[in-house]
Amino acid sequence: MEQIFFFLQHHALEYVLPFLIVISTVVFAHEYGHYWVARRCGIKIESFSLGFGPKLFGWTDKHGTVWQVAALPLGGYVKMFGDADAASSPDEAVKTMTDAEKKVAFYHQPVNKRIAVVGAGPVANYFFAILVLAALFMLRGQPFSPPIVEELFPGSVAEQAGIRTGDKVMSIDGQKVERFEDIKRIIRINMGTPVPVVVDREGVTQTITLTPKVVVQEDRLGGKHPMGQIGIATKQIDYQKRPPLKAIQQAVLECWNMSADTIKALGQVFAGTRGSDEIGGPLRIAEMSGQAAQDGIWTLIYFTGIISINLGLINLFPVPLLDGGHLLFFICEKLRGKPLAEKTQEIGLRIGMTFVIFLMVFATWNDIAHLAKL
Repeated sequence: MEQIFFFLQHHALEYVLPFLIVISTVVFAHEYGHYWVARRCGIKIESFSLGFGPKLFGWTDKHGTVWQVAALPLGGYVKMFGDADAASSPDEAVKTMTDAEKKVAFYHQPVNKRIAVVGAGPVANYFFAILVLAALFMLRGQPFSPPIVEELFPGSVAEQAGIRTGDKVMSIDGQKVERFEDIKRIIRINMGTPVPVVVDREGVTQTITLTPKVVVQEDRLGGKHPMGQIGIATKQIDYQKRPPLKAIQQAVLECWNMSADTIKALGQVFAGTRGSDEIGGPLRIAEMSGQAAQDGIWTLIYFTGIISINLGLINLFPVPLLDGGHLLFFICEKLRGKPLAEKTQEIGLRIGMTFVIFLMVFATWNDIAHLAKL
């Protein structure tokens, strides 16, 4: 525990400030998505909070919405008329509202509007990430190295499988490869699993099946991360500035790939092929934010986009209490033609709350255990 306090005391500005910038930005994007769509659906917004807990400062706009920054910067919420709390649980008052109040209350809106409002948060995160990454690819450029094997390490998985220098990799595991960076991304997530690799060798297409070796890579702060490796490299590392439409296309592809890889990695955790100690919470994000800031503004911007993707994806999981859980209830209501029973929703919310609290405690425990090793 002493190591943790020492770390926080001596690295507060180095890690905490970048963390606050990153988390506040992506949370604002998420909550503004809810706010923007809710306003256009005619729903009254009582408060928009960046953070939880006691109010630090804020103001009230002409629509009567209280905009505030709260003391605990680990999330945020939009409280709509009829909500009992920040988790958007319905207030008992929704049962006795007047017709005028029902018109501006979230829980009295048609189910399609409620689906739109709830889904707008995760969608806003993806939209924000696409804008950030597209701007980055236009201004800084996108990492781009030809997908050609220029180095082949002796005794490596690739050499043993028959890969040769000069081979141009066309696809891996059915995924098209355009850059050497695509090779690294696909191989990293396929640990110990046989994958077909299609290569172009002097104009002749060949399919070679190999099994990436599981290696453990240590980051600058001592964190250990297992990943797949086959033992090839490229000497050409460059950045290509993309025109606007191509930048947007690549940003969308990056969001798709990142989401798919995250889901696959989580599946590996539950299957036991990947360690659960990789699941991190706020402290781990703070650590990674600090590392990104040290690498420069471009890396920090890219990291912000990645965190926005992850926040949007996690909130789409069908877990009651998260946006995905609310969407699940509303979609069931649309299919059934009537809401689920209150008891069913209450049980679902309790299960969801238990799961979220357990996950937060587990992730925080991993963070503390990680920092204690520093």
